[in-house]
Order: sequence, then C-alpha cells, then structure tokens
Amino acid sequence: MARITLSVLAGLLALAMATPSSAADLPRKAPVYTTPVFSWSGVYVGINGGYGWGTSDWSSAATAGSPKPKGGLVGGTLGYNVQTGGLVWGLEGDLDYSWIKGTDTGGTGVCAAPGCETRNTYLATGRGRIGFAADRWLPYLTGGAALGGLKMSPNNGLSQTKSKFGWTLGGGVEYAVTGAWSVKAEYLYVDLGRTTCSAATCGIDTDVKFKENIVRTGLNYRF
Repeated sequence: MARITLSVLAGLLALAMATPSSAADLPRKAPVYTTPVFSWSGVYVGINGGYGWGTSDWSSAATAGSPKPKGGLVGGTLGYNVQTGGLVWGLEGDLDYSWIKGTDTGGTGVCAAPGCETRNTYLATGRGRIGFAADRWLPYLTGGAALGGLKMSPNNGLSQTKSKFGWTLGGGVEYAVTGAWSVKAEYLYVDLGRTTCSAATCGIDTDVKFKENIVRTGLNYRF
C-alpha cells in the first residue's frame, strides 16, 4: 500500500513539474492594437475663401432698381468645438474682405443709367454649429448673426457706406486630413435686411436691401 501511495505521489509531482513547461511552449497572442478615436474638441483657427451672389433692391418714391451683386471674398476663422459622443457642438466666428458688388443700369431715379451700385465691402459672422462626427468626417448645420459693410453708390457720383446687422443660416462638411489640420466646404445664406441711402447722397431717403448666398472652402488648424 505504501509503495502504491509513493508511486501516485511521484506521478503527481512529475505532472506538476511538467505543466509550467508545457504552458511556456504554448504560442502567445499578440497584443490587440486599437486605433485611437478621433476627437473634434478644442480651439481652432483657419482661413477661408469663396464666392457670393445675391440681390440688392433700391426703392423710394423716385427710385426703383435691383443690382445683382456677385464676387469673391476671403478671410480668417476662429472657433471652438466640444464633442460629446457623436455630437459636436461649437461656436465659430469669421471676418472676410469682400469684392461682392453689382450695378443696375436699367432702373429709375438714382438707378437710371449709368446706374446704382451696391457693394458688400466686408462680412463678419458669429455662429453656433452642431454636427455629427463620423470619425474624421463632420457634417454640420450652422446659424447666427451677421454684420456686413454696404457701400451704396447712386448715379450722381456720390457714395455712402454703412455697417448693417443681419442673420445667417447654412451648413457644410469638414474633414480632418492629418494631425491637427482639417478642410471644410460650406454654404451660407446671409440677410442684412434694409438700410437707408440718405437724402444727402441719394437725393431722397432710399431703402436698400441686401441678401446673398455664399459658398466657400476653408483650412483649419486645431490646438
């Protein structure tokens, strides 16, 4: 009986000594690499440029005219994003120099030939943004306040420039190219409402309305 017991104990001891060696011989699994999730959060700065076109209606008891302004614009951008899950919330502001202008030579009063001209000299916007991130893609909606300079030039050789508050609404898509850099394309509708070309410039107080559509691209750098 003692001999059997010793044999069993010797076998168990041999098995115990062999198990670590066998385990060491098993192939080890390579560590799993997980791609970091891209985040849109943070402050960013950028440049933008594009093209705009719109309408500008002149009207008074003596005048009727409708220039069709169009042209380019270029400027800078400053913004901030916060990402919560797939949603990206943000604030964005920009200031652009503008060459958007148009002349109507077929109107009446101060818009009769050689015509009246409306020029958008600059455009600034302060907007909220909300988008849904699909990794490096960010489609978004945007809207807020707009401020633009309007230079009004009737057919008498005079001109008057005023700054006018309005609103803007649009949307776009942004793509993170590499590192901290991203590119975007967007559309904005801008309504600066109605301002007045004074009697000193237009002979009689004349209402001037201005609305425009803008398509532009941009390059942003996130900090």
